[in-house]
Amino acid sequence: MILRLLLLAALALPAQSSAVREKRWVVEQMPGGSVKARGNDLEIEDEAGCTVWWTAKLRAPCVIRYEVTLVAAGGPHDRVSDANCFFLATDPRVPDGRPFAPGHGRTGKFEDYDSLRTYYVGMGGNTNTTTRFRRYAGDGTKPLLPGHDLQEKKHLLQANRAYRIEIRVGADGTVEYRRDGELFFSWRDPDPLREGWFGIRTVKSHQLIRSFSVANE
Repeated sequence: MILRLLLLAALALPAQSSAVREKRWVVEQMPGGSVKARGNDLEIEDEAGCTVWWTAKLRAPCVIRYEVTLVAAGGPHDRVSDANCFFLATDPRVPDGRPFAPGHGRTGKFEDYDSLRTYYVGMGGNTNTTTRFRRYAGDGTKPLLPGHDLQEKKHLLQANRAYRIEIRVGADGTVEYRRDGELFFSWRDPDPLREGWFGIRTVKSHQLIRSFSVANE
């Protein structure tokens, strides 16, 4: 118990949720979880599915950077799994493409996002057994290409470790995903996504997102 209190004191965000009120982030979450935000940082405790959208639209070429920590300190949601994200996501059913536009109908359940056009990385998914990269087509299909399913331990998650994530989307359609400087995925999309939104995605986990930023190149 003492260890958990010390860890949470060092890692957790304050209870104030000012960034959510400022509309930097939009939360879609199933019952039983919570999201706290301050500036560009988040603390997510999730029970059954959650996506937190950054409300500013992204345009390629761009670089997305943030730090993610999977907390394991004995809490009810402290499962080391699913440090996932959507990027350059749009909803084909909505005129402006916003995934979080009014009336979108998504609840935080993972299946609700199958209709998006987006890139997706599931790091430490399937109870921390896979790290995968997919491109959702917007029609419910999301093929997994050869080489985009990593299952070695070095590509999975460790508890209470801060990982530096860097995602680059180039003007030529190249998509790169790095963790702590190591290139996990690199792919040139023949039909590249040029703009859209970024979302942190998880289920049944407790994670901290720090220093989120987007830069155009």
